[in-house]
Amino acid sequence: MIYAANFKTNHTRRTTKLYLDTLQSRLKNGLKEGSRVFLFPPSTALDTHSSDVFSLGAQNAYPAHHGAFTGEIGLEQLEEFSIKTLLIGHSERRELLGESQEAIVQKYQFFQEAGFEIIYCIGEPLSVREKGFEAVMQYLISQFEGIDVAYDKLIVAYEPIWAIGTGRSATVEEISMTHRALKKVIGDKALLYGGSVNPQNIQEITAIAGVDGVLVGSASLDVEKFLEMIQA
Repeated sequence: MIYAANFKTNHTRRTTKLYLDTLQSRLKNGLKEGSRVFLFPPSTALDTHSSDVFSLGAQNAYPAHHGAFTGEIGLEQLEEFSIKTLLIGHSERRELLGESQEAIVQKYQFFQEAGFEIIYCIGEPLSVREKGFEAVMQYLISQFEGIDVAYDKLIVAYEPIWAIGTGRSATVEEISMTHRALKKVIGDKALLYGGSVNPQNIQEITAIAGVDGVLVGSASLDVEKFLEMIQA
């Protein structure tokens, strides 16, 4: 099972270090066999953290080694901290920051070439979900346009946009149907669910066939809650 925590624009360098130190200490006896933990702090909190229980990743990066890209971080900055994991395609970057599929593909291909482990995010808005399951799948499959799903370091995260940060998770039936259909597209790649995952629903969600883990947002900001989910 994969447990990924996306801090988004939360935590500082100091509080992130405290969080990581706590996680390392509390999980020092190891994870359940087959489990992995990923953490995605804000870029200002990236650092070299040596750990045998979690992997540190970046929430975003520009597809270049370095250059004149104001406000972005590139491969050079990630290499300084030995970061080799990246979130790509998150709905907040698509919806709020206007990242096009073309730009996402360019980013994906660059970091695939650099050998990064990529958590690639897809998801549909409520307006599409309300049109029915066929419309949902057409929308989700379109987000794989230009994406090499055969890449051996790919993890896919399905996050219905209408469930992110709303407190409303998709139902077991909705998750099950969508993951079953997505597995036909991505094959044996790990498929995470994200969208209002919390300690109260973690066991129900991870018990669903086709759910290989979770991408957690607000509920991961408290290290005790995230540990509760990992250890559930």
